[in-house]
Amino acid sequence: MSSSNARDSELGAFLKARRTELSPAEVGLPDSAGRRRVKGLRREEVALLASISPDYYTRLEQGRRQASTPVLDTLARVLRLDDGERAYMFELSGRDAARPRRRTTQKVQPQLQRLLDDLSTTPAVVLGRRTDILAWNVMAAALFTDFARIPEKKRNFVRLVFREPAVRALYPDWEWVAQTTLAQLRMEAALDPKDPRLAELVGELSLQDPDFRRWWGAHRVATPGSGTKTLNHPVVGPLTLDWSFLTSTDDPDQQLITLTAEPGTPSHDRLRILASWAAQAADHPVADR
Repeated sequence: MSSSNARDSELGAFLKARRTELSPAEVGLPDSAGRRRVKGLRREEVALLASISPDYYTRLEQGRRQASTPVLDTLARVLRLDDGERAYMFELSGRDAARPRRRTTQKVQPQLQRLLDDLSTTPAVVLGRRTDILAWNVMAAALFTDFARIPEKKRNFVRLVFREPAVRALYPDWEWVAQTTLAQLRMEAALDPKDPRLAELVGELSLQDPDFRRWWGAHRVATPGSGTKTLNHPVVGPLTLDWSFLTSTDDPDQQLITLTAEPGTPSHDRLRILASWAAQAADHPVADR
């Protein structure tokens, strides 16, 4: 399957997933009496709302037709897509062409590594394509896990969230965190649907984890931004941290993620305690700490 065909197929699956989540009442249509044979909206109902023919819309879902920009705009409104979902749909359609994707092995930029090393009390990591973990600082290892012990090819944040017990246990709201990271990975997939390493990652996690398999099939998407994470750290206890994504201008495929706490809060104090603990652990390493 060509990259273009893969995008068309993914677009069709995305449209289907979104319409199944809308009821006729939500979009102002009368709900016909009796049991509906399909969940959510029918193809014919989406076509009616979008003022296109049912055959045209059916071909879109089947990956046999490309949509124009006006039709995509209308479908985004009809299907109640948020900004991230709309951008994802346009990415798949090729109407908002993505930058060329490079599949060479990524290495963290030296200036980002220096910045990581200088952040002595702030956990920070650099993520690459597919949420691969390219680099981290001492505080990030103290907060999440010892990334160095994980084989480089397995060093991926989505994989850690789903498959690493120590990372999974950090999050009291693990389901929300897992679904958000997966939705960001789904957005990444739109940029290069033929990426073999991404296909390998998705295939591996789909086989190993039923939650991943179910949520991946829901076609949820999200774009990186900023927010707040709640963690329960085994050494310093509960932490409420603000996280931010900073994209490298030299390589947009590398993003610096930092986690900070508001000064004067218990979480701010606990980060300082964690920094002290990490420094002591580095000075006096023990096996399997």
